[in-house]
Parts: sequence; structure tokens; C-alpha cells
Amino acid sequence: ISCAMFSDNYQYGFDATDRGDYKTAYNLWLPFAEQGDNEAQFNLGLISHQAMGVPQDFKDAIKWYRQSAEQGNASAQLNLGVMHSRGEGVPQDYKEGVQWARLSAEQGDASGQLNLGLSYAKGQGVPQDYKEAVRLFRLSAEQGNASAQSNLGLMYFEGHGVPKDYTETVKWYRRSAEQGDVGGQYNMGVMYDNGDGVPKDAVLAYMWWDIAGSSGDRDALENRTLLEEEMTESQIQQAKVLARNWKPKAKGSDRHES
Repeated sequence: ISCAMFSDNYQYGFDATDRGDYKTAYNLWLPFAEQGDNEAQFNLGLISHQAMGVPQDFKDAIKWYRQSAEQGNASAQLNLGVMHSRGEGVPQDYKEGVQWARLSAEQGDASGQLNLGLSYAKGQGVPQDYKEAVRLFRLSAEQGNASAQSNLGLMYFEGHGVPKDYTETVKWYRRSAEQGDVGGQYNMGVMYDNGDGVPKDAVLAYMWWDIAGSSGDRDALENRTLLEEEMTESQIQQAKVLARNWKPKAKGSDRHES
């Protein structure tokens, strides 16, 4: 196979994914993966892991993620760690999961930093260490990871690893919520409902719970319904208009597990 044809086949794989034909993409990328291309290996692992157009195959995913991860691919390191932590295709092993997440995080991968932070926050695979969790959440959050922003806000809310600070809580919840993170949106509703870190505001609480509820958050919908009993019809309509006109801020695509 000529280099030009080989290169064309690689691009054809991306063209196939654009059509939703992941099975064809898998077959086109397979020769590249077998020759050691770490991106192709990661792609095959992701297709098998997430059952994208092919039957879910954890063992195949582990195989390709591992080959890619051992070449230093941060995305593969992260997802390999996730599979070990979940026990997908391998015996569940939080310590092994942490080892791979750490390699990803040390390369500056925002999702790797998030996952490693979660391990420290929960004490899974490592001794529980809230300060280290905060450090990792902050590194990830400052790169724009919405889930890390929400988790960092939670640490400030609970006073874990940092002094309790509702102003900082709101700062990070808001950044998360504005990117479309449902947890961040729900939490912003709570902060406005309670008046923690922001002036108490039923209209804005309703707005955030309405937005979160539109993504399927049942707790947000229940809270919104309860809040209606305390609001005037004018306030409810104002909140609905705000929710309807709200749009998330643009964020980069994320192809990692978490």
C-alpha cells in the first residue's frame, strides 16, 4: 500500500465517522493501529468501548487503549484508567485506575486532572486528600472543564480542602452552569434560592432549575414546582422568559470518559 493511499484511508476513516459509520472507520484505521499509530489505537479503543457502530467489546477496548497509552497518549491513559476503576474488561482496580489517570493528568489533560481529583476526593485508589483534590480540580477547571468547575465549587461549598466560601462556590458553579453542566445549573438554583454567595432571588433560582430540568434533572423540576408556590405569576413568567432565552457558552469538544 502506498503512503498516499495509506494517508487517504486514514482520512476516509474520519469521513466515515462523520456519516456515523464507525464500523467502516474501525476497519480503515485497523492497519494503522496494527502498525503502531497511537491515535488510531485510541480511536479503535473508543469505538469498541462505547459500542459505536460495533458490539461493545471491553477486552478489545483495553487492548487498544493500552497500546496507545503505553506510547503516551493522554486520552488513552485516561480511558484505560476509567476502565480499570469500573472493572470493564479487567478486574476492578482503583489503584491501577489512579496510575493511568495520573499519567494523563501529568500531561496537562483536563479530564485526567478531573478524574484524578475525584479519586483523591473519594479516597478511591489513594488516601483521601481534599487539598490535593482541590489542586487538581482547579487545574482542570482553569482549562474550562465544566465538571471540574462544578466539583471545585462543591469543595468551597462544603469547606473541603479550602475554607468554606460561598462567593467562590458561586464563581465556579456559574462557570460550570454557563457551559451547560446540569449539576452546575442545579447548584446555581440552590444558591439563589438560599441566598448563599448571591442575593436571594426566586426568579433566578427558578430560571436555573428550569434550565437544568429541561435536560432531565428531576430534582430541579421538583424544586421549581415547589418554588412556584412562593412566586407571583409575573415572577414565574419572567423566569420562564430568562430560561427560554438562555444559551450556553461555547465549549470545546471532549472525547474522554469521565
